Amino acid sequence: MGIATARRLGEGFSVRLRQNRAGCPAAGLSRAGSLQAATTGRAGFSFIELLVIVVLLLVLTTMYWGSTSSSRRRQQQEACRKNLEKIYVALQIYANDYSGAFPEIAGARTSEEALSGLVPRYTVDTSVFICPGGKDSSLPAGESFRDRRISYAYFMGRYATNAQAVLMSDRQVDARAKAAGEQAFSSTGKPPGNNHGKAGGNFLFVDGHLEATAAQLPFSLGVTQGVVLLNPKP
Repeated sequence: MGIATARRLGEGFSVRLRQNRAGCPAAGLSRAGSLQAATTGRAGFSFIELLVIVVLLLVLTTMYWGSTSSSRRRQQQEACRKNLEKIYVALQIYANDYSGAFPEIAGARTSEEALSGLVPRYTVDTSVFICPGGKDSSLPAGESFRDRRISYAYFMGRYATNAQAVLMSDRQVDARAKAAGEQAFSSTGKPPGNNHGKAGGNFLFVDGHLEATAAQLPFSLGVTQGVVLLNPKP
């Protein structure tokens, strides 16, 4: 092979090498672009997938808050029963001092008027007269609440001998006598009678036992002669 021939071969090889080097970046970019597109395609969400995720989140949120609300309502109803138990102790002591008669004020039109006489002689704990499920304001400890508002209804005119009669209850929808099946508490969660929303309420009987009912009564609430149902102030 002559020197001229070798020189021509070398020049041809150099030209091809430069062409290959010039084409490499484009090829690399092409491969990188393909990889990025493939990756993007795998990582993205379709509209249907996003919709399913949103629905699942809504369901889980509803379940959580529904469970929390139900638990809170049960706790409030239990606290309400304890309130009525404590009030009953004061009522018993009062009845012992007054020959078995519970508080009675001539012409009283609200439960505050009739029950305020329990404070402070028979109890100084006025917090028990506020239902934890309602929105009534707290009361000053040891002070009469005659001019304020409590959460409970009261059957004025009862005696300790009326063992199976209702003595107190959560605020009712009205102050009239009611037959079994009639509505005593709010069925919508709105006032009146909504200490516990639309979950019903508690009844305290003269013998001291308590019963929780739905908005509709499972028993009658008769008001005999000399007995009047007093609701709290509206």
